[in-house]
Amino acid sequence: GALVSGGDPGGVMAEEKCPQLVDYFVVAGLDPAGSWRPLDEEGRASSSGAGGRAVDPVTDLAVIARGLGEEVPEGFTCIERTPGGHPAELSSGLLNNPHLYLCYRRGHAKPPILDLGVLYEGKEVLKQGWYVVETTPYSRSASLSSGGGPAAHRVFLTYRRALDSQGLHTLGVTDVSLLLPSRGETAPHAFCRVDKNLNTGMFGPAMYLCYKRAVAKANALVYEAGLISRYPEEDLESFPLPESVPVFCLPMGGTIESWPINTKYQLPVFSTFVLTSASGDKVYGAAIQFYEAFPRAVLSEAQCLALGLLSVVDRRPITNRSLHVKKSVCVLSHWPFFSVFQKFLTFIYRYSISGPHVLPLEKHISSFMHNVPFPSPQRPRILVQLSPYDNLLLCQPVSTPLPLSGASFLKLLQNLGPENACILLLAALTEHKLLLHSLRPDVLTSVSEALVSMTFPLRWPCPYIPLCPLQMADVLLAPMPFIVGVHSSYFDQHDPPPDVVCVDLDTNTIFQTEDKKPLSWRSFPRKPGKILFNSLTNLHKTLEQICTPGQEEATLEFLLTDYDQIYRRQKQLELEIQEAFLHFMSAVLRGYRSFLLPITQAPSDSTYDCSSLFNLQGFLKSRDRTQQKFYIQLTRTQMFTHFIEECSFVSDGHVCLEFFDECVQKVSVDVERPEEVRLIDLDESHGGEHTVFIMPPEEPQQADGSECPALYSYETFPVLRTELFDRPQDQLRIPANRSAPSSPAPRRTKQEIKVAQKRAQKYSTVPDMWSKCLLGHCYGLWFLYLPTFVRAEGAKVRALHTAYDVLKHMENCKVVLPDEVCYRILMQLCGQYGQPVLAVRVLLEMKKAGVTPNTITWAYYNKAVLESKWPSTNQGGRLRWAKLRNVLLAVAQFRQPIKRQQKSNSLGSEAGQQDVIRKCWALLLVENMDNAPVQPETFTRSPCRSGASRGPSGGRARNLDENSNNVASPTRGGLAGKLQQLLTPTRHRSSVRRAASVDDRRGGGGAMSSYFCNLFRLLVAMTTDPALPSSLLRCHGARLLQVQMSSCSLCRTCNSLVYDEDIMAGWTSDDSNLNSSCPFCSASFVPFLSAEVRDPGPLKEEAAPPGGSEDSPQHCNGGSSASQPPQVTVAYLSPLVLRKELESLLENEGDGVLGQAQLLESHSILFWNLLWYFQRLGLPSHLLQLVRASAWVAPLARTLSLSDSAVVRVRLLWDTLSPDIEHWPPLYILWRIHSGASMRSYSWRRHNHPFSLSFLEEVLRWVGMNEVHKAVTLFLDTVSKHPSPRGLQRSVYREMLFLTLAAMGKDHVAAFDKKYKVAFNRLTGTLGRQELNRRRAQPPSAKAVDCRRSFQPTLEC
Repeated sequence: GALVSGGDPGGVMAEEKCPQLVDYFVVAGLDPAGSWRPLDEEGRASSSGAGGRAVDPVTDLAVIARGLGEEVPEGFTCIERTPGGHPAELSSGLLNNPHLYLCYRRGHAKPPILDLGVLYEGKEVLKQGWYVVETTPYSRSASLSSGGGPAAHRVFLTYRRALDSQGLHTLGVTDVSLLLPSRGETAPHAFCRVDKNLNTGMFGPAMYLCYKRAVAKANALVYEAGLISRYPEEDLESFPLPESVPVFCLPMGGTIESWPINTKYQLPVFSTFVLTSASGDKVYGAAIQFYEAFPRAVLSEAQCLALGLLSVVDRRPITNRSLHVKKSVCVLSHWPFFSVFQKFLTFIYRYSISGPHVLPLEKHISSFMHNVPFPSPQRPRILVQLSPYDNLLLCQPVSTPLPLSGASFLKLLQNLGPENACILLLAALTEHKLLLHSLRPDVLTSVSEALVSMTFPLRWPCPYIPLCPLQMADVLLAPMPFIVGVHSSYFDQHDPPPDVVCVDLDTNTIFQTEDKKPLSWRSFPRKPGKILFNSLTNLHKTLEQICTPGQEEATLEFLLTDYDQIYRRQKQLELEIQEAFLHFMSAVLRGYRSFLLPITQAPSDSTYDCSSLFNLQGFLKSRDRTQQKFYIQLTRTQMFTHFIEECSFVSDGHVCLEFFDECVQKVSVDVERPEEVRLIDLDESHGGEHTVFIMPPEEPQQADGSECPALYSYETFPVLRTELFDRPQDQLRIPANRSAPSSPAPRRTKQEIKVAQKRAQKYSTVPDMWSKCLLGHCYGLWFLYLPTFVRAEGAKVRALHTAYDVLKHMENCKVVLPDEVCYRILMQLCGQYGQPVLAVRVLLEMKKAGVTPNTITWAYYNKAVLESKWPSTNQGGRLRWAKLRNVLLAVAQFRQPIKRQQKSNSLGSEAGQQDVIRKCWALLLVENMDNAPVQPETFTRSPCRSGASRGPSGGRARNLDENSNNVASPTRGGLAGKLQQLLTPTRHRSSVRRAASVDDRRGGGGAMSSYFCNLFRLLVAMTTDPALPSSLLRCHGARLLQVQMSSCSLCRTCNSLVYDEDIMAGWTSDDSNLNSSCPFCSASFVPFLSAEVRDPGPLKEEAAPPGGSEDSPQHCNGGSSASQPPQVTVAYLSPLVLRKELESLLENEGDGVLGQAQLLESHSILFWNLLWYFQRLGLPSHLLQLVRASAWVAPLARTLSLSDSAVVRVRLLWDTLSPDIEHWPPLYILWRIHSGASMRSYSWRRHNHPFSLSFLEEVLRWVGMNEVHKAVTLFLDTVSKHPSPRGLQRSVYREMLFLTLAAMGKDHVAAFDKKYKVAFNRLTGTLGRQELNRRRAQPPSAKAVDCRRSFQPTLEC
């Protein structure tokens, strides 16, 4: 019972939630050996049986002329009065009134009448299967019109009768009535009116015929259905079997009926229902109801009397009646494959009434439950062979961001039409009480599901029971809105409540209370409402053309050949109808997100109110004045309040809401025909024709190979026996993911991925935007790594502020972010580590960047600011810290003139003064920076000269020890800059005080006094020269491991080396394509990333290289090493591909895998690409610690006897790590050889090349004189006179660039690019562009140059 009490009617489909197709198989009904609970007339359990005889169906019609002396025939009933008490004379408007009356007869002697109609002779043709009441029982004309001559247009009553082959329980006419609308009469509830006036005369009021259809029943006793058997017998851990399932299998109760002897059985009736669990998950039920024989022996005498099995007088048995009971078999699933379940249940029922069989029924049930997998992209079509003659096809559901449901918008539009569908939407949006009823239980569920789906993104929060059992009919009296579906036979004994909107799906009528204004779709906002109505009207016309009956009986050839052609159009039409409603809701709620209010202060009791989360008055004022009534009604509903809460807080529907926001954006764009904007894009990327065949269970054989005897036959549907079921084999089930991260914040939704792909595709054609697009994905990679980084850091808050600095740096660099994941992850971490103020700053930074938070980001922001502890609002301490900072800065400034004055003194005094500052700084760091290890190079050598790349914040530089990941050290010279960083009020919590760490938070008094003590010692150190241990300044004997990396790759088509920026420019926007394109031959190739570990020697202080040259021995292509260094080569992935692979890894193994030492071995491609990009952008990480601890460098570590304190540094090289020594050496190598610079030995062979020292000096002279075209001409002429036997692997541009870099330094690279481009354009006029391209003298493309400029700093040569 608890499963049906409303809640969320939508659920997002996810394979990991329920990989099994069917959860339970249930048999429900009345157990002959059990106890029965009778149901009284109102459907509630009572203490005694309630027997009754239902109304017999109408079998005959007659028209009599009382004015001509005709009497009512025997057994007929004459309709004397209308429901309002007026005379029901059919001919009151005729001049020669024959006083015609309508009569009918009930019974079971003939098949019942199914429909009534009116025929205007001469204006229309009688439909096939219909009969005309042409004469009265006394052979006079039964025409209702005047005259009666052949020239007149006569009017006759018509009817349609059921077939003789149909059984006892046939849908038929059970009541007939006549109406006078001019007298204020309306059709009684559940009656169908024939909209043709019976009075065609000149006088009298208009009269209409109406009738009621119902199922004609025999004598019956009704009891509450119970559970007979189930499989499996044990409850599943994730989903226990609800106790109310039998009641939903037989919603009108389990009936025992007596029929006339030899009465034909009716066909099984298929029904569906939906249960909603307390957690909001939907469970779909599919059941078939059927009758089977029932023993008389278990009935009491009173029950037999009620069923007409005993004579009333002498209690003798009546032998010409048979006894039958209603039973149901049902399957429960998390997936609404109703048509598939119907075919399976029908097969099981037919199997039970046929036989004998070799295999028991249980084998087929367990085979379907255990062996049929859920359709997936890998197997989109599953053909299940139930028997040699029965099969069914299971297809993958359409992949859309909308919630999965059992809705059928086709049935909604078929049964209601465009106008009533719009009225029903209005009733749902304004939360009316809605009662749907039909004689077809499966239609009830499909239409109810469509009703709650078409209000998306608003979710129905009130009671929702698509197929309500009689026992739960009390919900119709609830004082709250509801959506309930009941069988139409409910109204045989009950009238609908007065305040309920009743919808008859069989007659397409909506019944409302008369004292209220009828609902009209014109109450909608004018333009969206008109577009919706017109769209539904056009779709309804198309629906009538393509939907033809008789497609359910499918042969094997049909399933395999014509399935797609027959059903693809219906599937498309289903989505188009759903899209029409989605377009309407997007237009109605357009711009709602701009009225959401952010939480920027500590939460209070009113923070959670809708008024605090949404600017309702501003939203209403933004709407047209003529629409105010509709919007006021809408915003007062529970649906709208829950919608605003879902948008503001973390919920399971964040993916759907994010998709709806995209729909709102599409609808908001002004277009000529807004109804043609496509909102639902079908995901066909995983489609395929691959079909998996599931064979029926194998029949056992005898030991001699002969067939086993057929032993299993059933008189009634059996009680299931556990020992006959096969155990599950798990051969095709989808494994549930248990290790995926629980938080969805790092994940991109399908919509975000799709938008990122479209944006990348757009920017790939714009040279100056492609690099920024790649850069955005690179930063996205680092933020995906951020949770791992923060978890490994000792100072969590400082790491979060580092990430915030990265965000600001991204904004300064105008990085194109593909999505909001960067902001979202940081907001989630702010909530996790209790930093609500930082979350507010991230939101402000996000708005500064022009990014509007989507539903997911907004929810995680509110979660962070609501669930975290806010700091005290007392600003007194903050002001005191600021004053103290100013005093210290002033003292530092006063020392500057003293230092300048001391420069004229001896060198020793200057060195002593600098030593004091260094000692003070080291002391303060050691005692205040969370006990972090201090590297002496930070103070004894300029960070810019250490070879480390610049950090993300622009004004910072990396320390030498890459493992400690101290992102920032001040670039501002002297003590003033260091104190500025240390004592800034906004940073002292995160970078100085250990109390800021949420894990090690202590009382403020102790930390405050310790801090003042250390500051005092710093002031003393500025004026005195205390002796400090030298171990604080130098780390003797520590080894330095150097990881050298290069992305330079060889194009094997043209044997050319392709460099980093050309590789980046050649990548495509496809996140599954590993190839880049060669800039010389345009061939596609997979670039590679190479890495090797070298040992430059012990870590010690170095003097600056002479002349300020960057190319010291540490900056050449490495130092020499006695042992062969470990090397690795992996595919060089574009940031788009790498991000997709990283997200897949995190989805499957969780973010903890990024901090494991096995990452380098198990996912080497991801590891080296991440390390490359993080180093390129100067982003902190702990990846280098994994290098030091990995088995990859173990041989070198053993050779060099490295300890765990070895420092790992990364150098990113431009040129290849393994040049081909069979080719001529490049010019920059020759220059270094001639200049005697120390460099790595490549064992170059002696070549007879023409590049002498004078040649190199001549080239450099032309370059220095801005005559680059002469240098290019000299090089081309020299190469043409002395051609290389193996050709040149580097282009002319690359040879010149590297030579300039080696001889003049990095500062000349940008200037050289401009000079070379001018030179190339100048040479084009003399040599021709094609000839220059053939000789590989062209400059890099604009896209490549922009990639190099964006990924600063430039690589080393």
